[in-house]
Parts: sequence; structure tokens; C-alpha cells
Amino acid sequence: MIGIAYILLAVSTLILASVVVARLTHNLGIPTLILFLAVGMMAGSDGAGVIVLTDARLAQSIGVVALVLILFSGGLDTNWHDVRPVATQAARLATIGVLITTVSIGAFSTLVLDFSLLEGMLLGAVISSTDAAAVFAVLRSKNVHLQQRIKALLELESGSNDPMAVFLTVSTIGLLNAIEQTEQTYVDVLIQFVLQMGIGIVCGLIFGRLLVWMINRIKSPYEGIYPVLALAFAGFVYSATSLINGSGFLAVYAAGMMLGNSNVIQKRSLLRFFDGFAWLSQIGMFITLGLLVRPSKLITVLMPGMLIALGLMIGARPLSVFVSLLPREYSWREKIFISWVGLRGAAPIILATFPLLANVERADAIFTTVFFIVLTSALMQGWSIPHAARLLGVEAPPSKPIRYPIESVPTVGADTELVDLSVPHGSAVAGKTIIELGLPQASLIALIARKETFIIPSGSTVLEEGDTLLVIVKKTDLPEVQRIFSEKALQPPPTEYNRTNSGR
Repeated sequence: MIGIAYILLAVSTLILASVVVARLTHNLGIPTLILFLAVGMMAGSDGAGVIVLTDARLAQSIGVVALVLILFSGGLDTNWHDVRPVATQAARLATIGVLITTVSIGAFSTLVLDFSLLEGMLLGAVISSTDAAAVFAVLRSKNVHLQQRIKALLELESGSNDPMAVFLTVSTIGLLNAIEQTEQTYVDVLIQFVLQMGIGIVCGLIFGRLLVWMINRIKSPYEGIYPVLALAFAGFVYSATSLINGSGFLAVYAAGMMLGNSNVIQKRSLLRFFDGFAWLSQIGMFITLGLLVRPSKLITVLMPGMLIALGLMIGARPLSVFVSLLPREYSWREKIFISWVGLRGAAPIILATFPLLANVERADAIFTTVFFIVLTSALMQGWSIPHAARLLGVEAPPSKPIRYPIESVPTVGADTELVDLSVPHGSAVAGKTIIELGLPQASLIALIARKETFIIPSGSTVLEEGDTLLVIVKKTDLPEVQRIFSEKALQPPPTEYNRTNSGR
């Protein structure tokens, strides 16, 4: 019992220290990733020695579990209507972009670190993907306000590019250790990758639909059972998909997105629960990886690590972005910004444990170099993203989350729910009274948020562009209500006066 008490004391103290340090340094602009890693390093073997972690397999397992929960939470909070227009571009960045980064860094590493080509390719594969935890944390902070399509592209890319990096890492390790007993052609490798991605997407969508069905049908009298069900299901989706040779990371992200974009009871409580759990996972993952590394070894890779980090930030990443995105899809300013937000975080460090466990000859140097690159990326890129957005003109006006003076707790088995609906620019409902909308009879607009005030509406209340409405609606009527609010206003035909003046 005393041993358990010491373990709980150490773990809880580290988490509390991370939260306190992150809060105290919030105004300094230091990325939380760095702070959590620093807490782990200070408590590790080269620091206070509170916890000495040398088991790479344990660290990898903790990291994978945490990443699964972070990806599920990220998918849960991703609006499909926002990311659908950029799905094709994100897919190219998650595949072609990752491959270009791997090859570029692989070739550069042979010069900087005196690696063989395969060893360089392994290093390139390990750091080729942007990190979902880091990107989600930065882009969803209060200090970053981006245009919606750029934010959606970066989040979708970070949530979907891990499978390609894992595939390239495992394949390169196999070549280095001569694990492959049969000769594989490039076509075989391509087919294997397509199958992993395809199985991951299909399993994620199927399991996500199943989870939606279960949540709406379980009818438990205990509200706390729904987050527990979703949490267990996230682990099930990852493991079941991985066991049939699919991409578990992609599956769990897709399942989370399916759940987040479906009408389910207790949705607000699910979002709050996984938001907190994602933070706990992120803190635990970074502290664990900080415990695993020995800071004294970072000095040995100072110069080559800095050169590779700079090569990644100003060479490989921009090259992958400019090649993957077509010229007319984004302006050069937007592409430069997208390149700069190629944050590296926990995912590359977790991938760097793969060579350690496979006993690759230069595995220790690869792990230390990757850790140094992650630290450099967070220090040089993480804090500067708000300034880069402002400088390159991709910043959007800040929007404050609306906190209504009322809140609804869904009743199990109820056929109604409380939803937020907005009146966008150019909407057909702008300028109409509520009674003119033609809403289904069972629908009720309970509250209107307009600028910084709340309006209790009546049938004669006129809606304005930018209004956000809190609507009580039957689930069966929700598609019709959403259709009414999504209609665009018809452009009036040109008058004789307008036609005359337009020809001048």
C-alpha cells in the first residue's frame, strides 16, 4: 500500500506542477508542450530523480494510449461542415506531404549526421508528421484566431497524417533490420498502405455509427455512464482496427468525428468530459516522454539537431506544402503560414521509440535528435504562430464562445434537444421575423445571442446577420430547421437604374 501511495503522490504532484507552471507562464507565450516536457525532464534521472524511467516500451504504450484519446477528442470537436471543403487538400498533405518530408530530411541527414541513406530515411519518417496534440492545443487556444479553412486544414491534416508516418517508420525499420524475408515491390508497399488507410477509415465510420446508435439506445438512468461508454469505445476502435492491419489512429479520429457530428444525447457532457481528458492525456504523455529522455544527451546533438530542425522548418515542410497544395487553392502567404504551423510534438517522440525497441543500430542517436527537434520546433514555432498569422494576413476576428444564462441537461429517451443555430452573412432568414420562418410546430427559439446581449424572442422579433439562436427542436425536425437556416438570400434582379449605372 505504501508503494502505491508513493506512486500516486509522485504522479499527482507532477500533474499538479504541470498545471500550475502552465498557468503561471501563460502570459509569457511559452508553449505548454515545452512546460510539460520540462517538468518530466526535471523529475527524471538527470533532474531530481523522483521517477527514473528507462523502459521505452512502457513510455511508448502510455504515449499511444494518450494519443488515441487526444485524437478521439480532436475528432469529437471537429465540425465536418468546416473540414469537408479542405478534405482533399488535407489528404494530400497527410500522404504526399509526409513522403516529401521523409525523403528530404532523409537525404539531408546523410550529410549532417553521417547517417546511411536508410538511417536518414528512418529519421525523416519519424519526424515527418505534424503532431495532433500540439496543433490542437495551439490552434484552439485563446491567442490564435485563424481563417476557418486554414484552421480546418491544419487540424484535419494533423489528425490524419500519423498513419503515413507510422507506415514509413515501420517499413524503414524492417529494411534496416532485414526483417523482411520476401522481396516486396513498391506496388506491394503501396497496396499495403492503401489497405491500412482504407480499413482505418471504414472501421472508424462503422464503429462511430455504432457508438452513436448505442448512446442513443442505451437509455441509462446514470448520466456518467455515457462518457465511460465513449471512452471504452475509443480504445476498442483503435485496438480492433489495428488487429486487422488497419490504421487505428485514423479509425479513432474518424469515429470521434462521426460522434461529434451526430445528434446524440448527453453531447455537451461528452464534449466537456473529453476536453478535460484530452488535457490529462496530453500532460501525462509529455511528462512521460520527458522522463524517458536524458537532457545531458541533448548537448551531443546540439549542432546537427539544430541544422536538421532548421532544414525541416524552412526547407522540407515548405516544400511538402507547396507541392501538395495546388497553386490556385491557397495564396503564397497562406502556404507559408501552413508551412510554419508544421508543429512536431509527442507523435514523433513516440515513433522514435520504435527504433529503440527494434534494436536499430543508431536508435539512441535518432531518439535524442528527434527530441531535440521537437523542443526546437515548439520553442521557435509554437509561440510565434499568433504573430505569424497577423504578419501574413491570415488572422480572423476573434470570436468569444457564447455562455448562455441557461443550460439544458438532455433527458434519456427524450425526442427533443437544445441546439445552437447561427444566422450567417447573406442568410435568407436575416431580416425576417420569427413567425415568418415557417419553423416546424414543435420547434421553439428560446434565446437569441446578439453581439454581447441576450434577447428573449417573440414571434415579431426580427433576426439579424450574426445572431446565434438557442433552439429547442424535435430530433426528427432538426434537418428541416437546419435547412431553413442554411438557405441563402436570393439576389434581387437588377433594376433599370442599376443596369443603367453599371454600363457607365
